[in-house]
Amino acid sequence: MPSIEKDRRLARLFTSVVLGNWDELRALRRAAPDGEPDREWREALLQAHVFAGFPRVVEAYGVLQSAGGLGVIGRDERLQEAEQPERGRELFARIYGEHAPKVAGFLEDSHPDFADWILGHAYGRVLTRPGLAAHKRELLAVCALAAFGQERQLASHVRGALRCGAQAADVRTLLECVRDLIGGERCDHALRVAERFV
Repeated sequence: MPSIEKDRRLARLFTSVVLGNWDELRALRRAAPDGEPDREWREALLQAHVFAGFPRVVEAYGVLQSAGGLGVIGRDERLQEAEQPERGRELFARIYGEHAPKVAGFLEDSHPDFADWILGHAYGRVLTRPGLAAHKRELLAVCALAAFGQERQLASHVRGALRCGAQAADVRTLLECVRDLIGGERCDHALRVAERFV
């Protein structure tokens, strides 16, 4: 049975990593209930590099290791496949809906290799990994984009979260959950952006 408390912990974990709030990350790890960290924690951490870059995630791994680690990585977590651009295109289309061709065109116009990286790596290899549902991955993206003040991308990923099965209440709940991490003004702005779609 999914737990909103678990989702809140994942939102705080992810937001702490993307912002580099190591004290909060350490506290989350030390307060983790029995059974956590688990695969969802590990998947959230792997996903964080898409939003925060590799250096931030390398640091997060060090912080988490010093605070108790991330549990045992199962064999099924080690994907041996190459990047999956087709799988990435399917998720991309699901998230962006009728706007997908325009967004893809923008990425392609920016730089063809950048578009390939987004579809092949971010969407095809990272965001479609098993172990964390697409709607949860999108809700984590919403938290990160709210923290960064990226309004246009925030709006896209709020819509994406809803298209992938999140409920309006999930968006509001998780943004409120990270209010203290991202700041009240940013949180209020993100909630106003989200309200347009929920």
